[in-house]
Amino acid sequence: SVLTSSLPFILQRLLQKLKMAKGSGSKKAKRSGSNIFAMFSQKQIQEFKEAFGIMDTDKDGIITAGDLKAVFASVGKSVSDSDVSGMLSEAPGPVNFTQLVTLFAEKMAGGTDDDDVILKSFEAFEINGKIDAEMFKHSLMTWGEKFNSTEVDDAFAEFQIEGGQIDALHLKGLMVAKKEEGEE
Repeated sequence: SVLTSSLPFILQRLLQKLKMAKGSGSKKAKRSGSNIFAMFSQKQIQEFKEAFGIMDTDKDGIITAGDLKAVFASVGKSVSDSDVSGMLSEAPGPVNFTQLVTLFAEKMAGGTDDDDVILKSFEAFEINGKIDAEMFKHSLMTWGEKFNSTEVDDAFAEFQIEGGQIDALHLKGLMVAKKEEGEE
């Protein structure tokens, strides 16, 4: 899907955090009727609000093409008008906060889409099965919901690093294993 595969690093990070929360026994209500918010914990809803606030650059309550272009530009990425249109076309109407949460819920309910998003986000950093540790650290501490040095150290303690290179396969395995352990 264009929305999930084209999201800037901040949204990839948000999906990663949600995946980790899914596997950690977080208190979360099951989907009930039309209340899309019941699918998520309060912490997850707060993270969605933070992400929405970052994406709604003009603060008008609706994510528009201009907002998305500004978000991509803020992380050093250019995006075409057709890519932006494709992202926005995934919603049946204007993308307000409730619609954004609905889109995330649909992605998560789709089964492996969130795994694919996480894997693709790491593949963006990967060269020949390795990820440059310094570049990755810089990205974690610079973009989106920034990691502090303690969070980076904690994360890097879980990675297999040799010669300044992170083993990408191991890293991706850490990220997608969380969901598999918590499923059925």
